[in-house]
Amino acid sequence: MARLDRREFLLGSAATLAAGASASALPASKLAQRRPGFGAAATLWDLQADPRLGEAISTYCTQVVPVLELKWPMLRPDAHTFAFERADAILDFARANDLTMRGHALAWYHDIPDWTKQIKDAKGVERAYLDHIGTVVSYYKEKLTSWDVVNEPIPDNPRSPKDRRDTFWTQHLGNNWIPLAFRTAAAADPFVKLAINEYDIESAKDSFIAKRAAYRNLIMELLDQGVPLHAVGLQSHLHAELEIDTHGLAEFVTELRSWGLEVLVTELDVDDQKLTGNPAERDAIVAKRVDDLLTAISTSGPVRSILTWGLSDRYSWINGTFARADKQPNRPLPLDGEFRPKPFMDVISRFTRDV
Repeated sequence: MARLDRREFLLGSAATLAAGASASALPASKLAQRRPGFGAAATLWDLQADPRLGEAISTYCTQVVPVLELKWPMLRPDAHTFAFERADAILDFARANDLTMRGHALAWYHDIPDWTKQIKDAKGVERAYLDHIGTVVSYYKEKLTSWDVVNEPIPDNPRSPKDRRDTFWTQHLGNNWIPLAFRTAAAADPFVKLAINEYDIESAKDSFIAKRAAYRNLIMELLDQGVPLHAVGLQSHLHAELEIDTHGLAEFVTELRSWGLEVLVTELDVDDQKLTGNPAERDAIVAKRVDDLLTAISTSGPVRSILTWGLSDRYSWINGTFARADKQPNRPLPLDGEFRPKPFMDVISRFTRDV
């Protein structure tokens, strides 16, 4: 197992330690702001580059998830190497700040390294797939709270509830790629929580409703097959111009819980590129969308885990992907670009206060 120089990655410099002071060392006023069940995604690059980010996460959060560091391309530079150092550095940061960490993601259609695509036969693909999932989950056994085992298995516009995304994995492993991932992960760590994860199911738009139906169908199939699925992730990359389908989402979540599944909000943010108005007006609409989402999910029980995909607008993927026509920055996260809390954070506080 190849190793990089860990010193290159550890958050051990004076500047970075300022970003991630131990939670026990935080002033009481900051400890009081920490939201039970609330966390954020971060990259190691951003944590190392900006001490304010680590400080904000240690102030507001109780959990963290790596954006990139546990995905195939970063973990597997080649077929013979497992490069855990960057993910380990985030885990060290979490432990130093009394945070838990979850894993994202073991199997995804998108981030597949080129060396994997060079494997031509199904048996070779299966060996690489099983080796990756088994080795990674075993390495982090008893260190993480949960894994996104399979990420985004449903196409954006499913034609029927049985429609599944066509991926490199389906082309070589068929529909068994999903059960295989869960069973391999469960064998490697019988105690970690295993989740499936999907986006664009929260609103009332026809494609969202169809996607939710296909997601439900897949989850039901997995449970019927005895697949070790414990939790359902609602990514919740919301579109500010679209209202939440509060009734449909509440029914969906209620049904999932009746099947014994936990429901996690895994990647919450709100793209405001289509909103007009000044920042305060946009922030109010963004907060309303988040409030409606969490209210719907809470109808049948408390939301025990809410993670935003980033914490400050300064480090959001949305600003690099969905540019506003007026050239103003998107405001998708609980803290603004200067790490000041917005109404979004007030909503998070209400829904995590008693968790």
